Amino acid sequence: MRKIFVLLLLSVSLYANGAHLKPYSGSITDPAISLKDLNGNTHTLEQYKGKVVLVQFWATYCPPCVKEMPSMNKMQDKLAESGVPFKILAIDMAETKAEVDAFVKKIKPEFTILIDETGSSIQSWNVFAAPSNFIIGKQGQIQYTLFGGVEWDSQEIIDKITKLSQK
Repeated sequence: MRKIFVLLLLSVSLYANGAHLKPYSGSITDPAISLKDLNGNTHTLEQYKGKVVLVQFWATYCPPCVKEMPSMNKMQDKLAESGVPFKILAIDMAETKAEVDAFVKKIKPEFTILIDETGSSIQSWNVFAAPSNFIIGKQGQIQYTLFGGVEWDSQEIIDKITKLSQK
């Protein structure tokens, strides 16, 4: 099963270089999260109403996920410098806390990593590949989606998130 998933990840990454945020047209009308971070603190989407939130589903064995994390750090910094209310919630896809801890020590993401060892959020969000990304507007609804890796600190993405934060 994991090999099939990795093959799917690689196929997603092949077309991801030209990836752009796309307006969301899926069936999730009331997105929800209630997961713990690496320190054991629970995070919910409700906590972040009033901010634009990037919800990303990722895995330690996903090459595009690893590659894009530095650009996620840069995007977060650029948006903070501009005063944009923004948060990243990166949900690991059904790996153990020990696996994720080891990865985080090596890669050093500067955003919130959430653990979903059972994979329940993958199912409720209809996630089929990693990375799977959802941009949540300030009112708590999914506005954009993107499947595959991307350079998050591109001006196009910064502009879309900034504009979304003004609504």
